[in-house]
Parts: sequence; structure tokens; C-alpha cells
Amino acid sequence: QVPLVESGGGLVQSGGSLRLSCKASGFTLGDYVIGWFRQAPGKEREGVSCISGYGGGTYYADSVKGRFTISKSKSRNTVYLQMDNLKPEDTAIYSCSTDVPTGYGCVGVVRNYWGQGTQVTVSS
Repeated sequence: QVPLVESGGGLVQSGGSLRLSCKASGFTLGDYVIGWFRQAPGKEREGVSCISGYGGGTYYADSVKGRFTISKSKSRNTVYLQMDNLKPEDTAIYSCSTDVPTGYGCVGVVRNYWGQGTQVTVSS
């Protein structure tokens, strides 16, 4: 097992911003896919974004394109999700994983490691 730890969630108003972090320990992120997922009460978990290993591309759900940006810091062994112009419908628990959201085109090493999740709440 390798740890993945999310942080950065919180309560913000509509139009505000948050930056989520996914810190990996015990392995190097370089070759791994990292996906961001979210799940709201009463709804199924959905993919939000992913970033490829091997220097490959990134992908976003249509609902967050233009508002969210995924990035990676090799030196910090951390993947970030910058969330701007947040909307109430973004409210969910956000988790990072070495899995790929279904149908997304990110490439790299895939595992089934998950972080504990971090709560994002956006008020109107």
C-alpha cells in the first residue's frame, strides 16, 4: 500500500477558489496516473480530472472545463487541483486515486489506491 492524502477542502462562496492537494508518500508519482473524483450525497462517484504519467496529457469533465486545472509538482511529489469560479453544484467529497475516471484518456501506471477524501462545500 502507498499513502495518498488529500487536503485543501473547505467552505467557500460561489465564485470562490480552492486548491486541493494530493500528496503521495512511499512512491514517486512520475509514471502514475492520478485521477480526481467527487461524490455528493445521493449521487454516484464521478470523475473530475486526471493527469497522465510519462509526461502525457490531462483531461477534465465537461462540467469543470475552464474552471479547474490539474497539475503536478515532481519535487513535492504532489498533484494539485486548482478550482476557480466554484459553483454550489461542485459541493462534494473530493478524492484522488491512482485510478482513471471511466472514459478518460489519461495514460500511465494504474493502481487502486485512494486517499481519504476532502470535503468541498460551496454556498450560494
